Amino acid sequence: MAVSNFKVIIVGGGPVGLVAAHVLYKAGIDFVVLERRENVILDLGAALVLAPHNMRVMHQLGLYDKLMEIGQELLNTKGFLLNGHQFKTGTELQLLKQNHGVGLVAFHRAQLVQVLYDNLPEDAKSKYFLNKKVTAIDASGDSSGEGVRVLCYDRSVYEGSIVLGADGVHSVTRNWMRDIALSEKPHRDWDPEEPFTSVYKCLWASFPRPSEPGANFETTSKDQSAMYLTGRDRGWILLYDKSEPTTALRSYSEKEVEEVAAKLAEFPVNETLKVKDVVKERFTWGMSDLGEGILKHWSHGRIVLAGDACHKFTPNAGLGLNNGIQDIVVLCNGLHQAIADGKTDTANLVKVFGKYQSDRAEAVEKDYKQSALVTRLQTWASGLYYFLSRFVLSNNFVARFVARFVTSPHIRKARVLDFVRATELPLGNVGWQYAIPQ
Repeated sequence: MAVSNFKVIIVGGGPVGLVAAHVLYKAGIDFVVLERRENVILDLGAALVLAPHNMRVMHQLGLYDKLMEIGQELLNTKGFLLNGHQFKTGTELQLLKQNHGVGLVAFHRAQLVQVLYDNLPEDAKSKYFLNKKVTAIDASGDSSGEGVRVLCYDRSVYEGSIVLGADGVHSVTRNWMRDIALSEKPHRDWDPEEPFTSVYKCLWASFPRPSEPGANFETTSKDQSAMYLTGRDRGWILLYDKSEPTTALRSYSEKEVEEVAAKLAEFPVNETLKVKDVVKERFTWGMSDLGEGILKHWSHGRIVLAGDACHKFTPNAGLGLNNGIQDIVVLCNGLHQAIADGKTDTANLVKVFGKYQSDRAEAVEKDYKQSALVTRLQTWASGLYYFLSRFVLSNNFVARFVARFVTSPHIRKARVLDFVRATELPLGNVGWQYAIPQ
């Protein structure tokens, strides 16, 4: 039940939008979710990985056990060359679990969305609307003279206190926010209309799991690489191919996907299988450009962005959704406090949104750089990257050192919901900076 007349209009009903719905429901903040697609569940995309700190957030939301029923902890890493030579075997993923009580957990995207949606309370599900393609955002005020109005293609209109854009890399919310900001001050410094630059494209596919679960393998070469992961029931590949840098929004035909699959067909994905072996068994596949970048402006007035709408990483390190969830945690902590204090006028909301961005800036910048680094290590972007990939980071001692003294100290700083009480998950060797309220 809502505790005030404050209402959030969430644009985008994917994983980040659904997490926002769960968090706002826990906070007692009214909301609606506007999803442009016809179905909640579409078998699109490959694997999504949740890191230990966000499994804590899922625990606060009462979703941990449900997610562990469908997820698979990643257990080991291996690296291969094009000739099949295995140059790396790593146990750093097991060290992460020892440090934090739970490791990296891989999910099929559609199954993760299913659990997030199915476990919304019934009165929250009634606020999730399909076929809601946003055509305009009016920030001049709702019928009461405050707030925002969102117009959809079907001519429906939604009024609320703020708009939360969780609508991904091709965010309509981001575009409307930009238009509004520039209409007010045409010469102000703002992010470009297409703010993310793509240097790589990625072909993804899912298929019946052909080997033991928990694999997180990579195959490296110049300008191209492959990742192979195995979950409970499915396997996934992500094939990376360097292309000319662009900020344009491109879509790829079935023929173009087939051409990239053929080009990388002989890439080994484990000791016995090649790309061509798993692709022929695929359930689904697709290809997209991998935009990279961080916006300078995550909000304007009563409009605020989260996840890929405001920062986009390459997926090699599995950090995209994890940062989207942390965005929602920090943003909703701020909103919950502002509503409790009765400070929901535009001036105070602008302060909340500014603090949200500043609180997230360091972690987002680190993970953006980490993602870019992993992508370029796996595609040997230079002689230095090749040397580090083949001869330094392939050493298990070095990999474990990085996990212990770089990755874990970063993970331990992650936020939790400061208004949701829960027991703590079993602790690992590294304590958390922010405790779950008891």
